[in-house]
Amino acid sequence: MKNLAQGNVNTAYTIKEIKTNDYELKEFLFTLGCYEGETVTVISMLADNYVITVKDARYSVDKDLAEAIII
Repeated sequence: MKNLAQGNVNTAYTIKEIKTNDYELKEFLFTLGCYEGETVTVISMLADNYVITVKDARYSVDKDLAEAIII
């Protein structure tokens, strides 16, 4: 298994799991539409920030959030 931080730019992935013990982090990702079975695409990576698309919306997430998303 790899996480979103290890993914390639302009590649669509299916979220297999949100792996974190932080309930608030998991809830935050859920509000963005990041949950199991949903498609996520990495648009760009710059330093420790990742621009992703989920459900036709773009978000900027940091490395900690990207590492919690298992693809």
